[in-house]
Amino acid sequence: MTDNLKSAIEAVLFAAGDSVPVSKLSLVFACEEEKILEAAEALETEYIAQDRGMRLLRLGDRLQICSSPEWADVIIRALDERRRPSLSQPALEVLTIVAYFQPVTRAYIETMRGIDSSYTIGALMEKGLIEISGRLEAPGRPALFRTTEAFLRVMGISSPQELPPLPDLKTSDGTEKLRQRVEELQAAENSDQITMSELV
Repeated sequence: MTDNLKSAIEAVLFAAGDSVPVSKLSLVFACEEEKILEAAEALETEYIAQDRGMRLLRLGDRLQICSSPEWADVIIRALDERRRPSLSQPALEVLTIVAYFQPVTRAYIETMRGIDSSYTIGALMEKGLIEISGRLEAPGRPALFRTTEAFLRVMGISSPQELPPLPDLKTSDGTEKLRQRVEELQAAENSDQITMSELV
């Protein structure tokens, strides 16, 4: 691994302003994907060790440079952006179900919530946090929903497998615990970013 490769990756990711497939970086730099990932990991380690204002995220098989979360308030003030609206309690519940049990159908979501969720699912799709990933091989071929790359970016994780353990929803205690955490999150007005770790 060379400093030139790290610098090249940094330059491409910064210029892209979005996530870039590791396979594409491998092709551009004519080296194995493992080398790209090693260089990216070294770059992220440098960012953290030097307390830099940037972070390097791995989003599945893609890489992206973003600002450090601890500077979110400063960035919002500097760019004169409005505070991002928080998700409603129904949206948090649906997003949690999709994140932990994906891919899932609308019927599955509604069975867990005990209420029609079509509007909430549509709202989360508009926000780009969930998407249709295919169709279930069953009568009517219902849509299957999963979380998106944008969801991973917001949560600061590389894959859904990195989500913290979910309470046991088969027991009333587990369901109540999840509901309490969602309500606590709703009441926290000073939170700019919702993370799944805050839900459990």
